[in-house]
Amino acid sequence: MLTKVLIANRGEIAVRVIRACQEMGVATVAVYSDLDRDALHVRIADEAYALGGETAADSYLQTDKILDAIERSGADGVHPGYGFFSENTDFARAITERGVAFIGPPPEAIDVMGDKVSSRIAAQTAGVKGVPGTTEFLIDGNGVIAFGEEYGWPVAIKAAYGGGGRGMRVVNSADEAVEAFESASSEALKGFGRGECYVERYLTWPRHIEMQIIGDQQGHCVWVAERDCSAQRRHQKLIEESPAPSFPADVRQAMGEAAVKVARACGYYNAGTVEFLFQDGEFYFLEMNTRLQVEHPVTEMVSGIDLVAEQIRVASGLPLSFTQDEISLRGHAIEVRVNAENPAGGKFLPSPGDISTLVPPDGFGIRWDGGYESGDTVSQYYDNLVGKLIVWGHDRETAIRRMLRALREFRIEGIATTIPADVAILEHPDFVEAKHSTKWVEDVLDLTGVDSGPAPAAAGSDAEPKVKRDVDVEVNGRRYYVSLWVPESATGPAVAAGSGSAAAARPRRAAGGGGAAAVGGSGAVTVPMQGTIVKVLVEAGQTVEAGQTICVLEAMKMENNIAAEKAGTVKEIKVSSGDSVGSGDVVAIVD
Repeated sequence: MLTKVLIANRGEIAVRVIRACQEMGVATVAVYSDLDRDALHVRIADEAYALGGETAADSYLQTDKILDAIERSGADGVHPGYGFFSENTDFARAITERGVAFIGPPPEAIDVMGDKVSSRIAAQTAGVKGVPGTTEFLIDGNGVIAFGEEYGWPVAIKAAYGGGGRGMRVVNSADEAVEAFESASSEALKGFGRGECYVERYLTWPRHIEMQIIGDQQGHCVWVAERDCSAQRRHQKLIEESPAPSFPADVRQAMGEAAVKVARACGYYNAGTVEFLFQDGEFYFLEMNTRLQVEHPVTEMVSGIDLVAEQIRVASGLPLSFTQDEISLRGHAIEVRVNAENPAGGKFLPSPGDISTLVPPDGFGIRWDGGYESGDTVSQYYDNLVGKLIVWGHDRETAIRRMLRALREFRIEGIATTIPADVAILEHPDFVEAKHSTKWVEDVLDLTGVDSGPAPAAAGSDAEPKVKRDVDVEVNGRRYYVSLWVPESATGPAVAAGSGSAAAARPRRAAGGGGAAAVGGSGAVTVPMQGTIVKVLVEAGQTVEAGQTICVLEAMKMENNIAAEKAGTVKEIKVSSGDSVGSGDVVAIVD
């Protein structure tokens, strides 16, 4: 059995893995960026090592820094969580080549299934049909146009090495193809370290059904249960449940067997998810996620199986603790993702900031998997998932009622969250009757007036900023070189201006103030959230139309178009690519 596991991730999934390890008597090692030095996963781990940097690219996506933490800590296992390096073959190989267990599938399986294009080929070879799409990477937008003209519009561009809706764009016509490809590739590169994309047919009213599988190194592979993840916005899941409602038993069995076939086709072991689209009584292979999923708790709640514990057992070389025939499902589970986003009438605007109060609900059948507590900060540089609320009921109706009660009891202040939208979904007759699809939230659900309140102040605005100070200290006569984070006022001018200062490393913030968003049609183009300007698409003196994109803002790993509210001439551009901006900042003036 593994004795010490390093978790190469952050947030709620790092907390989830740490807790599972501690219950098994396995020591835990956290890693953290400068912004996460006081994060919950760091506080509860047995050891923690600094990676430096603020953004994911400068910290959690730095293989050398993680390998150094493995060496220093003596960890004999690495759990990648999800996102970041969880589906990166090079990272998995770098771990295994050091004689350290990678708590996931073998690198060869990630090679096949981590790449969505080769996974389509593998599924076809295993006799499992998929949605029509390309089996080669796109070079540019012309490949999208060619596919759309052959198979019909709309089509979907997808990140080949990612998931969670990032790097995905729906293209409705040839006119949108070039810009959509560039945007998808850019977002994929920032989120997963790889920008390759492919294109496939976009089904018009599908349900998203996925199968949880897990296998061991002795050759056993089982499917545990299916999950319905159809309640989505921006192709990212909001609510997941198990079992899938109104789902035929024969289709469930066939889909489970197909999922195992796909896994066996690439010599897969450890936990994984095979995703399908289900429409008009038929299912199509979509992709395989070679990692644990965000929504794994609903499967745990209905099966009683601790999937993270099984992952650690498998990585330790032990067989699964159960067989296919021993899996017994009971009741119904629903998971709601609590994201730092303001529903804003359906716009879903990222809402980073300081959490002043976080008190999750309690009671029978309720579980909270969170990555933050009261006083913590949700940074613009990372994913916006605060945590997941999961409930269990003896049937779906009970689970829905329990979830609604729990959401109304949930106290979270300081940031806007998706909770009001979650309530609107759960109360809607279409959801209650399981008539929704992956398009339903954006195409049917009316979120007019559904809002989390005014945008919060920028993260850390109420606290005195801290700076990094490198000092020599002596402990019991032994000298150490350490880094301290101290209030800026305690450092003096020399330190505050020095190379070790956090202030010196901060990106330039755009001019324009941080007041409320401009009144519609005023000519002042403002940003609705804190973030970083990715690109500016217009210049001073240019004529623009109402609704035309002025610049692209990246916040919480997602790109958002900032548009002019009226037609006119651009009088002034106040930002440049790479600038940091806050909620309400003016980025351009249109006369």
